[in-house]
Amino acid sequence: MAFADPANSESSVRVDDTGRQFSENGSPGRPGWDEYFMEIARTVATRATCPRAMVGAVLTRERRILTTGYNGAPRGVAHCSDAGCMIVDGHCLRATHAEANAIVQGALHGVSLQGATAYCTHQPCAGCSKLLISAGVVRIVYRDAYPDAVAEQLLGEAGVALEPYQADAVRMLT
Repeated sequence: MAFADPANSESSVRVDDTGRQFSENGSPGRPGWDEYFMEIARTVATRATCPRAMVGAVLTRERRILTTGYNGAPRGVAHCSDAGCMIVDGHCLRATHAEANAIVQGALHGVSLQGATAYCTHQPCAGCSKLLISAGVVRIVYRDAYPDAVAEQLLGEAGVALEPYQADAVRMLT
């Protein structure tokens, strides 16, 4: 492990080969909010039922989880993992995208998404970007790039911040 000396801090942090940080006594450092919610999105993605991609989304506001979603078939429809994917033009039409499912959860349970941040394991497509814009999401943090020029243009025009996820350089050690 290497030692890093965080700015404006009197404690040292050890970083292992995976980037995980530890205090001098070996206890794990506390993750920042982006890391925390992105890890939850990654866990949500493990519920995905379309084998083409394991995608997860977590919608938050004021450091609280509002909804989650993963890619899979709509309620009452057979999962891709059971019935196979319905591929048209290279896309599975059986599965609903994770971001759309997270928005639907808000609608089903009366949860406003106005002012929310979306943490997505993959960069949202144009269709999901439009839904996120219309739902009132103001910031999107994504882990894996899925470049879509139309999505980026729409998000920019709507004033929605689109940010690639960057693991915390230094964690709070409290």
